[in-house]
Amino acid sequence: MEWITQAKIPIGKWAKAGVDWLTDNAAWFFDGLAASLETVIGAILWVLQTPHPLVIVASVVALTWWVRRSAGFTVFTALGLLLIINQGYWTETTETLALVLAASVVCMGLGVPIGIAAARRPWLYSALQPVLDLMQTIPTFVYLIPALILFGLGMVPGLIATVIFAIPAPIRLTHLGITSTPKELIEAGQAFGATRSQLLWKVELPFARPQIMAGLTQTIMLSLSMVVIAALVGADGLGVPTLRALNQVNIVGVAIVLIAIILDRLFKPRAPKP
Repeated sequence: MEWITQAKIPIGKWAKAGVDWLTDNAAWFFDGLAASLETVIGAILWVLQTPHPLVIVASVVALTWWVRRSAGFTVFTALGLLLIINQGYWTETTETLALVLAASVVCMGLGVPIGIAAARRPWLYSALQPVLDLMQTIPTFVYLIPALILFGLGMVPGLIATVIFAIPAPIRLTHLGITSTPKELIEAGQAFGATRSQLLWKVELPFARPQIMAGLTQTIMLSLSMVVIAALVGADGLGVPTLRALNQVNIVGVAIVLIAIILDRLFKPRAPKP
């Protein structure tokens, strides 16, 4: 068996050469992408941090009541956000929310169209499957290395790593929703003369909405799971105090749990009434 290991394929050298080529020849692209993403994150932070925290809490509580129409969940949301303010983690929470919201927008903006295209083209989904499997099985710390090299320290590499980690969920669930559309519905639409685009917007997407929304909630949960790891490359938010709290008694993890529960329930589709 030794002869197999004596002539190793230089995968590491090839990867290093590829990264070096990107940093030398495509720095303008990564700098522009980083500037654009920083602008998006900065805009979200401005919206969340400029008003008084109680104004944001009142707005979120009102949105919760409007979306869910649940008195219990609305009270839970209000008490959870007030607890975060009371414990002094409001700034870090808004930074985490900015990262999660930006990652969710990017993941859904890319994942849903890719999922639709894969549902319409089986060969494309067959080609995507091993890539998606790879993205979901590689240890999350590995994503930080190329992101750190190409984008430097800060929120942007954390956002890029989060997007790579989370985007398989909306792609897979959108594909599942579109391909699960009953043939009877599609045939009925075709019988009435609907075009492919009309079938997509009027039949397939409405039927796939629960799966797409499930993809959104999964994206949010996966993004929150990357908060602590993203802090290792300089991303601000709840990950920083969480890392500091590993050697001391601290409840900062409760803030992450509260945000996860609120966002999950807020974007979760309502169960149909019997």
